[in-house]
Amino acid sequence: MDNRFSKQFHAIFGIFMVCFYLGIGIFLLFFADRYFVIDKALRGIVGVPFILYGLYRIYRTYIQLVEAFSPEKEEDE
Repeated sequence: MDNRFSKQFHAIFGIFMVCFYLGIGIFLLFFADRYFVIDKALRGIVGVPFILYGLYRIYRTYIQLVEAFSPEKEEDE
């Protein structure tokens, strides 16, 4: 039971981290020039990997969610 709760907690935490990575990437690419003086090339160099990693984390988090919240299969022996 404890292991299942841990998997579910990590899956939910993964959703928040996806939002963080995508949010930072979008902010750097489209809105950072309004608040900070950062070179456009540097914003792209940092922002694009954040978005790409966020997309990768969407895939991994989806797999975690399916594993954590799907009904457990009981083996009959």
